[in-house]
Amino acid sequence: MEGLLIVVALVVLGIPVAVIGLIISQSGVKERLSEAERKISDLRNDLKRLNEGGAATPPPRSTKPAAQLEPLRAAPAKAAAASAPPDMADTPPKVAAAKATPPPVTRSASEVPRPPSPVATALAQLGPWLQQNWFYAVSAASLALAGIFLVQYGMENGLLPPRARVAAALAFGAALIGVGEFIRRRFGDDAQSVTEYLPSVFSGAGIVTLFGGILSARMLYDLIGGGAAMGGMVIVALVAMVLGWMHGPLLVAVGVIGAYAAPVVLESSNSDASPLFGFFAVIAVLGLGVDTIRRWGWISALTLVLAYFMGFVLLLGGGSNVRWTAQVYFAVLPLLAILIPARSLVPDHAGPPATLGLLRRLTLGAKERGLTWPAFPTLLAFSSVAASSVIVLISYKPGAGEIWLSVALLSVLSIVLISWSDRAPALQDAALLPPVTLLLSIFAQAENGRATYRQFTQTYAQDIEAAFPWIITIFIAIGAAISLMALWRALRAGQFGVIWALIAAVFAPAMAIMLEMTWRPAEVIGAYPWALHAAGLAALMAFVAERLARADGAYRLRVSFAVMSMLACLAFAFVIVLSSVALTVALAVTVLAAAALDRTWNLPAMTWFIAVGVITLGYRLVVDPGLEYGGTGPLAAVLVAYCGTLAVFIAALWLLRPLEREAAKVMLDSAAWSTGGLTVSILLLRWIESYAGSNLMTTHWTFGLNAAIWSGLALAQVQRTQGGTEKLLDKARWVLATIFGLIGGSALVTAMGSAPVFATTYGWGNAAPLSEHILIRMAQAQVYGPVLFNTLAAAYLVPAAVLLAGAWRLGAIDARMRMALGAVGAALVAFWGFTVIRHFWQGGDAMPLSLGIGQPEQYTYTIVLLLAGAGLFYQSLARRSALIRKAGLVVIGLAVAKVFLIDVTDLDGLTRVFSLLVLGLALAALAWLNRWAQERDRAEAQGPVPPPSPPTLD
Repeated sequence: MEGLLIVVALVVLGIPVAVIGLIISQSGVKERLSEAERKISDLRNDLKRLNEGGAATPPPRSTKPAAQLEPLRAAPAKAAAASAPPDMADTPPKVAAAKATPPPVTRSASEVPRPPSPVATALAQLGPWLQQNWFYAVSAASLALAGIFLVQYGMENGLLPPRARVAAALAFGAALIGVGEFIRRRFGDDAQSVTEYLPSVFSGAGIVTLFGGILSARMLYDLIGGGAAMGGMVIVALVAMVLGWMHGPLLVAVGVIGAYAAPVVLESSNSDASPLFGFFAVIAVLGLGVDTIRRWGWISALTLVLAYFMGFVLLLGGGSNVRWTAQVYFAVLPLLAILIPARSLVPDHAGPPATLGLLRRLTLGAKERGLTWPAFPTLLAFSSVAASSVIVLISYKPGAGEIWLSVALLSVLSIVLISWSDRAPALQDAALLPPVTLLLSIFAQAENGRATYRQFTQTYAQDIEAAFPWIITIFIAIGAAISLMALWRALRAGQFGVIWALIAAVFAPAMAIMLEMTWRPAEVIGAYPWALHAAGLAALMAFVAERLARADGAYRLRVSFAVMSMLACLAFAFVIVLSSVALTVALAVTVLAAAALDRTWNLPAMTWFIAVGVITLGYRLVVDPGLEYGGTGPLAAVLVAYCGTLAVFIAALWLLRPLEREAAKVMLDSAAWSTGGLTVSILLLRWIESYAGSNLMTTHWTFGLNAAIWSGLALAQVQRTQGGTEKLLDKARWVLATIFGLIGGSALVTAMGSAPVFATTYGWGNAAPLSEHILIRMAQAQVYGPVLFNTLAAAYLVPAAVLLAGAWRLGAIDARMRMALGAVGAALVAFWGFTVIRHFWQGGDAMPLSLGIGQPEQYTYTIVLLLAGAGLFYQSLARRSALIRKAGLVVIGLAVAKVFLIDVTDLDGLTRVFSLLVLGLALAALAWLNRWAQERDRAEAQGPVPPPSPPTLD
């Protein structure tokens, strides 16, 4: 059996030797074939020139004097002049050449070919090389496996003691390196040599064998300690770097691939695999180090891909010790990928960040905006940071200790990369990846029920005297540290100073918001301790604003970020501790504070905070706690919430009056009007319900007030668009206005349908035996309150006033929409006037029309129509408005039709006489008034009459 294994080993060793011998023997044929291909190509070029009328391959350089060469130089010029077109025959040579040269072809920006990325170039070069030279790679792999299997065979069969086996492997590796060096020195390793790539094959296989021997001594036989093993691998790595400098990238690639594959071959070890991460890190240093010297980019890419792949495979199959070491390993890899190519402890990656390069590929016209493809070291660093951030996020298990290691590593990476990006503009986006991953880790712990989250939520479940859990405070402190680091970057100025100021103002509050959304700290540590954390963040943001104000002077944009963040932290603290009403008032106060700060310090960016505050307050007044609380809550609290918010909007609008803040003014103005209407509607609803002694939700006044509320909200959204539809935000506002308008319109139609004048009279005079449903219907049809100030005004006059106010104030919208609003509002006013007259003559208990109309009531309708028509007609003359004149004529026509179609038959006696008399007198007066207005208009059109000229004496 042993003899058979020896034969197999000899065959394995013989295959690469035979392949190499075959390559050497055939190298001459390859050289001759290349020479023949070159000559054939030259002949084809000569034939092409002859067919085009040119000269063949230029003759060798002549040694004649310049005077003897002049005729030879002039002959081609004369021939070209003779064959030139007539219009170019007498043209000087330079001008003729310029005319004969075709105009340059101009291409648009989209037609200009984009330069390939460095990664694509490296991959494009690697593929053809492997296609032509794959046998070199196979040969190197065979030699490397031969050395490793030699050790494994000795272990399995006990042929040699462990020390001898390791020594044999090391000797075999050194011999392979020696053979490679001998071939390189004796026969060469350049492109013209017949032994091209052979030194790299042998030396690379030797490097892999040396790595395998050291790993065997440590992991299989435990002959050396971890320090000695690491030192040996470092020495081998340094040898590989020196050899790679001399032999080329093939040796480095073979060494890197073989080194990462060596632990896979030595899979029979049962010892702790965590030291392998140190070995992988040394190999990463080897590959990146050679690249930083020789600038073979694909070597670095290959090294990092294998480093992450092998490390992740080892992580999946390892225990807790492996996970701890793996997190440190993956946190170190980005540092190596950044520092080693930069050849400095402080990176200096220039050019655009990696995300801008991606945007260049995804957007059109990027070349005009100056976006260039990022450099290869930038892409390498960004990819490494992204991969490490994701792996560190998902690598920990439910144990509490591992999550703390993950959080610590992400925090350190965040701070280190933020500080490094000071001199490396290309790393700005890479520096943001660890902080974002840190925020996601907090969310992942709560969603997956990790041990740390469970321990926090169960702190006081069994022992109410347990120690205070400091984990929330630690997270907030980490967020504050990263915000302060971003502030330091912002104060260093540069083209990304504004972005880092925004990050400084946002990150720590974002950490608190993420904890509030997932961990719910107030439920464990209490509302007031958690609110103190928010207050501390507000103080931190005030410090950030003060530092930025000192640095920026009159430039207030970055200061505005910090001030808005401070106000948001205060609002967050209010949310935690205050009641519903107090929270609404506190949020309103923050809006007022934003307006005051803008007025005092000229902070234009406060408009954003004011807009968000207006939207938030609108949500609280309408939705949560909303209209239901406004209708049923304590009156004092409702007055504080709604009237306080209205006062804040008016005060903020007054503060911004001298400033050019059109967007903020529009938001505050529309909010003030809608909040005012909302407040009046809710107070009317509560007053009517208290007067009626019942809480009926399906009455004409409830539907009318709801129509007023939702119509006011719709008109507020329309006012904020200022008539525009181009912007996405304006389109969203129009959608909201449409939704609110549909709700208000449906409520208004329902209010009209439930009007008391249209109620049924079934059982009206005998209500005692009726069912409860009939009694409710009777109560809904009843009018409460005195004339003019009753439920009819709440149902119809209030929404009419809202619509008419919208038609009056919204001057930027389409005229047809304003006309429609005015028409609906006027129709509601007319209907309200009709119901008021009915209520005046019949009372609140006899409103249904089915009970009949008395003669005084009928005559009142006629008089009111005539007065309204006369008033409109007079206004049309006073304002010279054809539209109002047409409206007056319509009303007068209705009065005439009523008198002749209704009054003549329904009225009798003196009432009928007076009705016709009043109609005749009114029409006569209007006819005279119309004639007077026409004469006035004609006189004004002709102009003033000139005075007569004085008499003359002839």
